[in-house]
Amino acid sequence: MLEERGPVGGVEAGLSGTQDVREAPGCVGSRNGNHGREPPPVRSRKASIMDDLTALTRQQLDDARASAHGRSAHLFLHDGPLRQTVIALIAGAALDEHNAPPAASLQVLEGRVRLTGPKGSSQELTAGQVAVIPHERHGLEAVEDSAVLLTAVTEMPARVRGKAPVGTGTVAARG
Repeated sequence: MLEERGPVGGVEAGLSGTQDVREAPGCVGSRNGNHGREPPPVRSRKASIMDDLTALTRQQLDDARASAHGRSAHLFLHDGPLRQTVIALIAGAALDEHNAPPAASLQVLEGRVRLTGPKGSSQELTAGQVAVIPHERHGLEAVEDSAVLLTAVTEMPARVRGKAPVGTGTVAARG
């Protein structure tokens, strides 16, 4: 159940339930990553029960270890343009270079990953660290068995595009 329609590492790809990460660059999700289990539901903002990230991390790592491709992902929050996905990769597995969403961050929940960027640049992140996803094409490699939380905004109003992120500009004094 994967509809490949967006560049956001599967976040726009109609992901639901627990799914393997597909071979296609920039495409998180697959047809059959739940290994016989019923996929957990995708939560909307109206849901009163929040997902347990520790349990999701453990489940996705188990699924990645059982996957032929060493990857698994679960989109657990979808609210308008906001997407949150837990992605697990076993050591040596990677998400090939893919396009970036308009805004996104990556938080390492467990393990150690390398976020790769244009012209061979890379940034290594460990559990507890958060990074802004580059606006250029990028990839992700697992240095060791890892799980990350991808938070992405898949569309932004035209008036917001191109402006500096909050907290990076100067503040004018009011008098």
